[in-house]
Amino acid sequence: MNTTGITGPIEVQVGMVETLGQVLCFDLLPLGGALPRWQAGAHIDLFLGDGLVRQYSLCGDPADVSRYRLAVLLEAESRGGSRAVHRLVTPGTRLRIAPPRNLFPLSAGARHSVLIGGGIGITPLIAMAYELHDRGETFTLHYVARDTVFAPVLAQSPFADAVRIHDRGNAATPRFAPGSALASGYDPNETHVYVCGPIGLMDAVADAANQAGFPQANVHREAFSALPVAGGRSFEVLAAKSGVRVRVGAEEAITTALARGGVRITVSCEQGICGTCVVNLLEGDADHRDEYLTEDERTDQIALCCSRAHSPLLVIDA
Repeated sequence: MNTTGITGPIEVQVGMVETLGQVLCFDLLPLGGALPRWQAGAHIDLFLGDGLVRQYSLCGDPADVSRYRLAVLLEAESRGGSRAVHRLVTPGTRLRIAPPRNLFPLSAGARHSVLIGGGIGITPLIAMAYELHDRGETFTLHYVARDTVFAPVLAQSPFADAVRIHDRGNAATPRFAPGSALASGYDPNETHVYVCGPIGLMDAVADAANQAGFPQANVHREAFSALPVAGGRSFEVLAAKSGVRVRVGAEEAITTALARGGVRITVSCEQGICGTCVVNLLEGDADHRDEYLTEDERTDQIALCCSRAHSPLLVIDA
């Protein structure tokens, strides 16, 4: 959700740049006026040229309105976004961004919070830790990674005492146990859990929270990728407005099949996490693989970049 009141792109300039292993950390500074205020969990769209747009979580202190801080992992299987960031971002580079949007906010009224970040998924949780620390609220931040490049940053933070490092790259250290991480001593009904990272980690945390008696509404998650498009059978999609009917191959995205038929759907992340390609679902049983829509929204909406179909035909409002 965009709560800034600003809708157009914002011109910014790169300030500090630091490399932490395969992660590029950098600040974005305003070129004119002040940057919009934001809350922990928010992300921005970063425009990288040639129509390439990617979403990255803000990982600095929300109370610091002088800059936005991002951290971008150079993905081995990059579809262009992380490679472009690592190539383009140097001190002084001018870029365009969209105002912050927040699909992963902190909940009000929690007596205690448990933050769990896997790999680069730690980024929005760092901002949450700053915000909770500033509020004077209790929390624990668990950082689970094979390459714990953020460990020095967290050790120097004002909330260092609340940080727990789980180094998966060190065979001598115990494996991260979600059940133990959730055993905070606080009532599960008054505790909120936030997890971001690989789907396997998030599922394990959700299962452990369920077994420990946490209400489903108290467990919050954000993924950096959805389930893969591949798998399952082919099916057909009818774009009702356009009158175009296409067959979607077993290894093909719906957006690709529609483009072949002349129906172009605007896409951004292409991983089911940003909502750009969401349209109304008029008929059919969708196999939802996104991490954007809620269960209620999935009754009549679909993210076309990654979803499949359980029924032979989907009818969409496009």
